[in-house]
Amino acid sequence: MKTSDFKFDLPEELIAQVPIEDRSSSRLMVLDKKTGEIEHKIFKDIIDYLNPGDCLVLNNTKVIPARLIGEKVDTGGKIEFLLLKRTEDDTWETLVKPGKRAKIGTKFSFGGGKLISEVVGMGEDGSRIVKFSYDGIFEEILDELGSMPLPPYITEKLEEKDRYQTVYSKHSGSAAAPTAGLHFTKELLDKIEKKGVDIAFITLHVGLGTFRPVKVDDVLEHHMHSEYYMVDKEAANKINKAKKGGKNVVCVGTTSCRTVESASKEKGIIKETSGWTEIFIYPGYEFKIVDKLITNFHLPESTLIMLVSALSSKENILNAYNTAVEEKYRFFSFGDAMIIK
Repeated sequence: MKTSDFKFDLPEELIAQVPIEDRSSSRLMVLDKKTGEIEHKIFKDIIDYLNPGDCLVLNNTKVIPARLIGEKVDTGGKIEFLLLKRTEDDTWETLVKPGKRAKIGTKFSFGGGKLISEVVGMGEDGSRIVKFSYDGIFEEILDELGSMPLPPYITEKLEEKDRYQTVYSKHSGSAAAPTAGLHFTKELLDKIEKKGVDIAFITLHVGLGTFRPVKVDDVLEHHMHSEYYMVDKEAANKINKAKKGGKNVVCVGTTSCRTVESASKEKGIIKETSGWTEIFIYPGYEFKIVDKLITNFHLPESTLIMLVSALSSKENILNAYNTAVEEKYRFFSFGDAMIIK
């Protein structure tokens, strides 16, 4: 299986730069995973594809304002940090630009000294292990000094920080939003619950490794970066109840999908658990839990388009994506959605 098998042509003007005003008014493509049949709807119609007894799985991670702009302590040279994941209390794996300024032992200052960092080691793919020192509460300082780490293909400034958060975000720790969830409003979730659909919240802190390009020709040689996930007892019970009753488990986003598949050791059963996952789902994978998937439109040749192809087929997904281009759907983080049913 070649990475180039998952390539499609995407006009740049279809990359959504800003979120639409009403989250639930984005477009929704409905794809039958077996036949490849396509329908065109509005996202709030998602309720029509959820049935009483089904379980809707949402990732309640919260994006941290992970981008920091500062300066080198001795020279004043400008530096940019992107916090990827916490490895200990005040120690983070961090992307640093320009990296040549970030040798081990180098110190940087942010917010006029409110936050001081020292490079204490080297991480994966050129990242740095950085230890922070400060007075007060780290999260509060980060909220004051940091900005949202929008993907590089979004060049417009985000006017409201909360538009890059889901309305149900709770546990801080992500370097990127679980973007399929951005379409839900509290009102829509209330209607879904009133219909008799169980809602299960799981957590996976999204790292940028999810979005890194696949740099190898052979898909099987690609290595996923690890991400922290957690499934509590309540979520596991709701998911197991749906599976046992012959109902559908509907995951919102590839992160929810990867979480429940990581937490399941046998088909149809999920357990309360937490840990780090490097699960890589591509065509040929046999799903243990997921029946349907709500997702955005992903980058060509990415691990995400490989995952959605595994649930349907490469041919169906690429046909759907080419149709989305023809119909001028909006792509990526702030774009439109698809349900694979």
